[in-house]
Amino acid sequence: MKKTFLIQKNQKIVLITDKGDITDKSFNQGSYEGVKAYGDKNDIEYAYLKPQDATDADYIVAIEQAIADGATIIVTPGYLFEPAVNEMQVDYPNVKFILLDGSPANVEGGKIEKNVYSVFYAEEQSGFLAGYASVKDGFRKLGFMGGMAVPAVQRFGHGFVQGAAAAAKELGLAEGAVTIDYLYTGDFKATPDVQAAAATMYNAGVEVIFACGGAVGQSVMAAAAGASNETVKKYVIGVDVDQSFDSSTVITSATKNLAASVEQALEALFETGNWDKDFGGKSVVLDASRDGVSLPMANSKFRTFTEADYKVIFDKLVAGTVEVDNTIGAFGDDGSASKQFETTEAKVNVIKFGS
Repeated sequence: MKKTFLIQKNQKIVLITDKGDITDKSFNQGSYEGVKAYGDKNDIEYAYLKPQDATDADYIVAIEQAIADGATIIVTPGYLFEPAVNEMQVDYPNVKFILLDGSPANVEGGKIEKNVYSVFYAEEQSGFLAGYASVKDGFRKLGFMGGMAVPAVQRFGHGFVQGAAAAAKELGLAEGAVTIDYLYTGDFKATPDVQAAAATMYNAGVEVIFACGGAVGQSVMAAAAGASNETVKKYVIGVDVDQSFDSSTVITSATKNLAASVEQALEALFETGNWDKDFGGKSVVLDASRDGVSLPMANSKFRTFTEADYKVIFDKLVAGTVEVDNTIGAFGDDGSASKQFETTEAKVNVIKFGS
């Protein structure tokens, strides 16, 4: 059946990258895959631009360049775009903005205009699933390595602790049976220092690390590979997108449905006509009940945790019979707020990066 497009197809979709690029195997790449999939499927022009640096001024320059190049829809992945979108939405009212993980209303004096769709994800639920599955699969010594301690990363980490604690309690494990070494690196970069910190965790007995910080995951995967041998295996949990193909050490990933959420917004704009009703000027949180988060089980390397086990806990999140607290500490939280989710079975050891 031939599609009917409600606006002319001679539009141009441009994604402006956050820190990193469209091959970061994380947030930028996942978002761009949604742009690419929709553009290819519907013969609509698309492109991406990488700002010179991750500053408000550089983001504004990139957005203005994209518009000068013909962009009519701008996709901005990440909270760092909030100030730039807050300004550009007013200067360019005929351009549509899809802002992932942020809202211009978070800027002092800011608001969401009708040409902006703001998307958040229930990271605490995705992190919960990862922590829960890890403990159910038999892991007892866990690690969390976040990048910058921004709200989205904090929610992933705190959800991870809650999931591990819930599984430990379900299994009736002894006091302190599950431990979680917990730290933030302070950036989203892959560096020798990050790899060394991950290696220290593994060498101290940690079995699996939830690498929650963009390119930080690359360093953690390298450390896991280096710490593994024929008798001892070390593992990684990826983030944002399915990272199971990036390394044999990745057992699962705590994902956000980035590509699908971008495609959904583009479909509303081009085809269904419900942009003004359900998208423009709105800020939404996509959780399990809206297919916003998941563990991609098809490519997982769990030993005993099955697709059926996953469906049981996921359905409980959808139904609301299992609730995950999305409380976070102040911006810059060093991880100590995660301790509020401890149980007697799961203990959190907060580590300062570089110590």
